[in-house]
Amino acid sequence: MELPGLGTLFVRDLAGPPGAPTVVLLHGWTASADLNWFTCYRALGERYRVIAFDHRGHARGLRTKRTFRLEDCADDVAMVTELLGIDTFIPVGYSMGGPVAQLTWQRHRDRVDGLVLCATAPYFAGRRPERLSFVGLTGLAALARYTPAQARDWITDQLYLQRRTESWGPWAAEQIAQHDWRMILEAGKAIGEFSSSDWLNEVDVPTSVVVTMNDPIVPIRRQTKLFEWIPGAEAFRVDGEHDAVAARADRFVPQLLRAIRSAARDRTDEAERARPDR
Repeated sequence: MELPGLGTLFVRDLAGPPGAPTVVLLHGWTASADLNWFTCYRALGERYRVIAFDHRGHARGLRTKRTFRLEDCADDVAMVTELLGIDTFIPVGYSMGGPVAQLTWQRHRDRVDGLVLCATAPYFAGRRPERLSFVGLTGLAALARYTPAQARDWITDQLYLQRRTESWGPWAAEQIAQHDWRMILEAGKAIGEFSSSDWLNEVDVPTSVVVTMNDPIVPIRRQTKLFEWIPGAEAFRVDGEHDAVAARADRFVPQLLRAIRSAARDRTDEAERARPDR
């Protein structure tokens, strides 16, 4: 689809049952919508209208000369759904998608029915070593901005693909190879600078938090702050690491369905009753 003034974007749109709530799937850093959510599409599509697309600079996401901002990603969510004729929806954010989901609520409150936040947090750079690691991406992002295309491709290959292709299949490697590395690095910096701590307690929609219990990337103590700080938020625990959505799909997907049902509340029940097989 064409986003006015921005460019062309590939969007997955699963119709779901008539009258079902809409969920917008927001993927994590350095992933793509398909890499992040491929284990979930079938189960979600049986119950909800599902919208999924790649964030800016990721795989088939929008390309722009502007510096990557999480706020722009949130605005993309609002624009895509508006163009599709969707009035309200539930953002479902995984890892980096969590800040995008939170910002979507903050910037477009009248459009958001609920929130589902998975393997994510209200902030990501707490201790000094963490802050320094994110700050280090600034220089790499600046280098990538002014480096010729061939050199950027080499950076992508050296820093990422060679380490992944041994364990990933060709399809996954192909997804990652489409990244704009400059924007990916800028996205990492944006994640390090993100914090919703000052306004998270204002969230006034039903919220579910899917906690990955053995997560070495986003510590559990940071994930739990989401349901501690958001009034009435409900926690759903998954015995898995940060990649549980793919590596532990048998555990993750059922909990995700429960989490979305909780955030959708009565609207899910109405859609279930309207299904033709009922």
